[in-house]
Amino acid sequence: MNISPLTTDEQIMEAVKNGELQQASVLFARYHKRIFNFLRQYLNDTMLAEDLTQNVFLRLIKYRGSYREGHRFQSWIYQMARNVFADHYQANKNQSFVDVEKMSNHFADTTEHDDEREALLQRSLTKLSDEQRELLVLTRFQQMKYEEVAEIMNTTVANIKVKVHRAIGKLREVYFELEKN
Repeated sequence: MNISPLTTDEQIMEAVKNGELQQASVLFARYHKRIFNFLRQYLNDTMLAEDLTQNVFLRLIKYRGSYREGHRFQSWIYQMARNVFADHYQANKNQSFVDVEKMSNHFADTTEHDDEREALLQRSLTKLSDEQRELLVLTRFQQMKYEEVAEIMNTTVANIKVKVHRAIGKLREVYFELEKN
């Protein structure tokens, strides 16, 4: 099967599922930056995000049979990225996963070169709960629609809207508190 740039992600994934593994490279080209950015934003660790991104695409091949025809590929791969993150977190739960103090020091050092507001926003994100951070990364940084996030998180759109609204409120509260200090 020859894949054109206009072929949908779902059609390409069906080809991969049916044994045309070389087509996974098309999906990798389309999604590796998005998955990496999602994990990097969520983890705030570039090297770990790179490793976990590779794991996501290895799992794409390994678990290609679990992809269900008619479902959005994007939701499926983001769910896979969440699972890779969860597996990593479980394997390393005795370690501090996001060291807020380390992050604060890191951003204090980099604000000389980076935009101060961006650094403050990143510090604020590290102070949110995992769920709130994930929701904001998906909806604001990855610009996913509420419907897609609801599908990934196996909940309703209304629930996602409420949780995003609360997460934004909490982020605003944390941001202004940090800004005062």
